[in-house]
Amino acid sequence: MDEIRGDETRSDARGGASGGAADSDGIRGAAAGTAAVALSVLDLVTVGQGRTATQALRTSVDIAKLTESRGFHRFWVAEHHSMPGVASSSPAVILAHIAAHTERIRLGSGGVMLPNHAPLVIAEQFGTLEAMAPGRIDLGLGRAPGTDGATAAALRRGDRLDEGAEDFPQQLGELVRFLDDDFPDGHPYRRIHAVPGPVQATSPGGVQSAHRPPVWLLGSSGFSARLAGTLGLPFAFAHHFSAQNTIPALDLYRESFRPSGVLDAPYALIGVSALAADDEREARRQVLTGALSMVRLRTGRPGLIPSPEEAEAYDFSPMEREFVDGWLADVIHGTADEVRGGLDDLARRTGADELMITANAHGGEARLRSYDLIADAYGLPAAR
Repeated sequence: MDEIRGDETRSDARGGASGGAADSDGIRGAAAGTAAVALSVLDLVTVGQGRTATQALRTSVDIAKLTESRGFHRFWVAEHHSMPGVASSSPAVILAHIAAHTERIRLGSGGVMLPNHAPLVIAEQFGTLEAMAPGRIDLGLGRAPGTDGATAAALRRGDRLDEGAEDFPQQLGELVRFLDDDFPDGHPYRRIHAVPGPVQATSPGGVQSAHRPPVWLLGSSGFSARLAGTLGLPFAFAHHFSAQNTIPALDLYRESFRPSGVLDAPYALIGVSALAADDEREARRQVLTGALSMVRLRTGRPGLIPSPEEAEAYDFSPMEREFVDGWLADVIHGTADEVRGGLDDLARRTGADELMITANAHGGEARLRSYDLIADAYGLPAAR
């Protein structure tokens, strides 16, 4: 119905114009300390065995407050469903909670899975978030379901899972028009408005912020990379679970990029699994919990994040061991200096403009310690 076109991504209320204006609206993050690129956080609100979702959400608040204080650029959460160990099924709700406990760090979705929702609903949710935390909300969108096929069918109230993915450009165009309240005359949605939103500025006596959440496209393959480039939008790639596709996807994004009212040059961040600890053995113990959790997920046995003790004692089959070795090869872990070296090398190899770090472990203490150690390694500001 409304497939978005590159010339429609104007600078007005689009989350930033090209160059310096984009910087001021938070698309282009500034490197802090001695880091070569901006550092950000992807939090999955993981729930470990013996922990509750309430505790997991409190840990997410603690991580957001810590990383804001230490100078990280943004904090994103991702939509997942039907996974006991990941309590982030409702990104907008979580972001509202985080916004109430932070002041400066950018907050966003990494991402909201657009095919699972009506575009109007997302525009309303993120318009509300923008009203709560003006000028620091990002809207990252993915076209995957964020879950298994049966759950996706339940979310979409139908059996055609390919339909949402195939319609992604059309849904994206519709969402952007709701965000900007600019459906053309004669369109069936012309008199429908996402509120909070620009319509309030055109109402008698109305005043509306000039900002609206910038739209990011997320991906783990080439489809969204090419689309983001064609539309001149910022792009986030899921290196943390699709490392083999990272460089091809980023190359495709840059080759496809056309300047827009949003960006005059490509801007890409990558999600990366990284965990620092006080010594190598402890780092290995912590990341093994995430690896065992992934083994169970990939074999249809999703559950809570196991403890380090359970992960160490687990008897991996040869096939599982092969998977774990491959998985951990893409998780940067070790001492703070080792993690810094791994992150710097990854930034050089990929040319990423920003690294979004996700620290997966059983307990919140290990994750908080990891972000603190990484901040120390890069000379980021001391916690306040």
